[in-house]
Order: sequence, then C-alpha cells, then structure tokens
Amino acid sequence: MTEEATIPSARKTELLEAAYRYALEHGLAQLSLRPLATAIGSSPRVLVFLFGNKDGLVRAVLARARADELAILDQVGPPPVGLADAVDRLWRWLAAPEHRQLLTLWAETYARSLVEPDGVWGGFAAATVHDWLAVLATCQPPRERNGRRGAARRTLALAVLRGAMLDLLATSDQDRVTAAVHQQLDLLR
Repeated sequence: MTEEATIPSARKTELLEAAYRYALEHGLAQLSLRPLATAIGSSPRVLVFLFGNKDGLVRAVLARARADELAILDQVGPPPVGLADAVDRLWRWLAAPEHRQLLTLWAETYARSLVEPDGVWGGFAAATVHDWLAVLATCQPPRERNGRRGAARRTLALAVLRGAMLDLLATSDQDRVTAAVHQQLDLLR
C-alpha cells in the first residue's frame, strides 16, 4: 500500500468528524446512511466511496470514539498517582455534563459489542476494559501492580467508574453518584 493510500483525505477526515458528531447526538445503533449524509452535507455514495460501506463508516466512527476514550485516560497522568486519585480525577472528567454525549455513545457501543461480538462492534468492550486497566495499572505503586491483589484493585476501580457512569447516565443524579464514588475511594486508599 502506498503512503498516499494510508493518509486520509481532508474530505474524509472532515466527514468522519461530522459523522462522529452526528453519532454523539443520535447514536450508532440505528444509523442509516441517507439521513447521516444529509445531516453532514454529503451523499450516501460519497460515504460509501470514502469508507467502503456502512460498516466501514461505523468502524471509523468507533475508532474515532476510542481515540476520545484514550484521551480521557490521559487525564489521569502523570503516573503514578495512586488508584484513589486516578479514580477521582477520571470521575471528575466523566461526571462533567459536557461529556454526556460521549459517555452515552460509549455505553451504546459497549453494550452492542457484547450483543454482537462478531459484527462491526466486536471487540470494543474488551478493548476498552484492557485500555482502562492498563492505565489504572500505571497509577499503582510498582510493588502493587503485579499479582492478583493489584489486578483486583484495578478491577474494583474500573467497576466503580463504569457502574457510576451508567448510573449517572440513567439518572443524571450527579450529587448522589459522586458521593457513592467518593465512598468507594476509601476502599482504594
């Protein structure tokens, strides 16, 4: 493959960003190319040309969402800060109202990945768990990173964040959910 073939065109990048914004607002589960194309100032034919097909476009949008997810994890730094501090920093970012659309898209994609593991969604849930656990490991003191106890503590931290995020998305009760997160932080100290 030539270098030109691997570098996306400016138009493809522009349409991917527009499709990503559309997915943040409307979700991906019921995505149809015609309404998407109309909303982002393109045509289904152009989207198919640039992304191969609808699945190719969905994969590109999922990769774009995953890039934002990985950027969230950069909010933890610089390591090691300790699991409790990492969870606190991540929760502050996750709980911010301006991130609700991204969290909703993440939850939709995570669930679809579990239901359709062999489809376009496949692997998203497992990849996100591994990404988060890897970042949380860097926040643990070196002596705690290895072994079952360290892995269990990271898993608890991730479970608290994921459960709290889903609760927040379902109820919008930020005060109650944040209080629960802070109570759980005591288990990680």
